[in-house]
Amino acid sequence: MMVGKSQLELVCPAGTPASLRVAVDAGADTVYCGFQDETNARNFPGLNFSPKELGEAVQYAHAKGARVLVAINTFPRAGAVQLWHEAIDTAARCDADAVILADIGLLAYAAEHYPDLRRHLSVQAAAANADAIQFYVQAFGVKRVVLPRILTVAEIAVINTQTSCETEVFVFGGLCVMAEGRCSLSSYATGKSPNMNGVCSPASHVDYHEEDGELVSRLGEFTIDRVSKHEPAPYPTLCKGCFSAGPYRGHVFEDPVSLDAAALLPQLAKAGVTALKIEGRQRSRSYIRDVVSSFRRAVDALASGDPAPAGELRRLSEGQTTTAGAYRKTWR
Repeated sequence: MMVGKSQLELVCPAGTPASLRVAVDAGADTVYCGFQDETNARNFPGLNFSPKELGEAVQYAHAKGARVLVAINTFPRAGAVQLWHEAIDTAARCDADAVILADIGLLAYAAEHYPDLRRHLSVQAAAANADAIQFYVQAFGVKRVVLPRILTVAEIAVINTQTSCETEVFVFGGLCVMAEGRCSLSSYATGKSPNMNGVCSPASHVDYHEEDGELVSRLGEFTIDRVSKHEPAPYPTLCKGCFSAGPYRGHVFEDPVSLDAAALLPQLAKAGVTALKIEGRQRSRSYIRDVVSSFRRAVDALASGDPAPAGELRRLSEGQTTTAGAYRKTWR
């Protein structure tokens, strides 16, 4: 059983077994992770879990009263679906509490073969309205949807009045303004698809070098940014690139900032949200400890009627700057 709607569930990232233990010990209600292959959308070298590690991690989390969700949230390549089926099989065998899926074929496979295994709809499915969500509920028995990071709090509240599905929303970490599961920018630059190979802006295609006193970052053949040697250099992704067009120079798609919705927890709770998701499976153990601990304090403060602490985590954000993202669409 997941946490009921009377209490916000804190869902935290784990890129490694050590990070999972840190997240659980720091107060995570639930931890999400993935396998060491392209079945999950954080397929970076040195991250993720072997089947044996997942089994041990589930045992550790369950002993501490926490749950484990397995992200199998990329889209299988034609003729290679067996790898994704095996990931679902392994998650079920390891007693995971739910699988996070985006592909309708995988949802059908999980529903048919493991009807008692909870199915959560990944943000990669980009289900952003009640009709789409209810389709997944009725067709595949989905119990929870991870909402795309493009919705306002008011829009989320409407969804929660029109569906029978739990909703999970991002509250901290990387901010994607593209249609998740649909973005082809990284594929264009590197030939590797975030949606199928499981990695956006793979490190193998990233290059840094000094030029005219500046640090230049590149992704594939594209120059993403130029900063002075004393400025922070964001990880080079096309959506956060700083480009020149005539006299204009700036971030065209998205600023290199992090989402921080700690101050919006009361509004999200009132909107009927079930779970709060922290992004960051590629982050360090110290990052996981600090972020999870901060949000544990915030969620507990909200539950007890106390003011939620906010602004604690700016030092851990990208560019040391935070935003409320689409929750407050101030550009409208």
